[in-house]
Amino acid sequence: STGKPKGVGNSHAGLLNRLQWMQAEYGLGPSDRVLQKTPYGFDVSVWEFFWPLMTGATLVVAAPGAHRDPEALGRVIRDQAITTLHFVPSMLAAFAASGELPGCASLTRILCSGEALPIELQTEVLEQTQAELHNLYGPTEAAIDVTFWACRPEAGQRGVPIGHAIANTQIHILDADLNPVPEGVSGELYIAGVNLARGYLGRPDLTADRFVPNPLGQPGSRMYRSGDLVRRRPDGAIEYLGRLDHQVKLRGLRIELGEIEAGLRSHPGIRDAVVVVRDGR
Repeated sequence: STGKPKGVGNSHAGLLNRLQWMQAEYGLGPSDRVLQKTPYGFDVSVWEFFWPLMTGATLVVAAPGAHRDPEALGRVIRDQAITTLHFVPSMLAAFAASGELPGCASLTRILCSGEALPIELQTEVLEQTQAELHNLYGPTEAAIDVTFWACRPEAGQRGVPIGHAIANTQIHILDADLNPVPEGVSGELYIAGVNLARGYLGRPDLTADRFVPNPLGQPGSRMYRSGDLVRRRPDGAIEYLGRLDHQVKLRGLRIELGEIEAGLRSHPGIRDAVVVVRDGR
């Protein structure tokens, strides 16, 4: 189970806002070449397809499955002079470990999202390439990403921030009573603004649970309860601390461990079950 209900978008406003913000922030030009390698069922594929086409850059479509082979991916990047591409952090780790990254001299920006970006991976990547590394965060319930951070080494850094809100998006860090928490204090991340979906398709119960009235916004507005535990740094950047439930991310896929446990317990030969994620490397 991916644990990802189908969302209902708020027309095209959120997507257009996201693409316009991305161009304002990163500025693709005619000389850029963007590699499209994310399966089209994932939200990241939307900007991979449309961002280069709306800015006059070149769209290069990778062969199906090529992103799973670091050597093949390296050849595509070099042969097609790719400047911009996206990685889920676990796949970026595999690509960096393969030794292919230093030879990809055309790269100018690497965008990461879908999982927490480990500080060790940031260090490894920045040591191997002159390309910019950017950490993006956003659940499917919003239009792709809602925060961004330009990765850089920092003294005493404990983790890679998810950064600051993108345009026309509000990020609130609240306690259990929906009160804002002070700087440096952990709380749950709530999302509001034009990027937010209207709810889950055919799931009014889940919609009511996760899309709640926004006491900090206009009357009648709502915000999304993400289930992510975060805190705000003195510079305003947001740090991701983990989940408040049993949801995990594996190669960018949401997995609800409780759903798997419930499925196992439904078998007449199983009395009880506990599901955990283990690193099989």
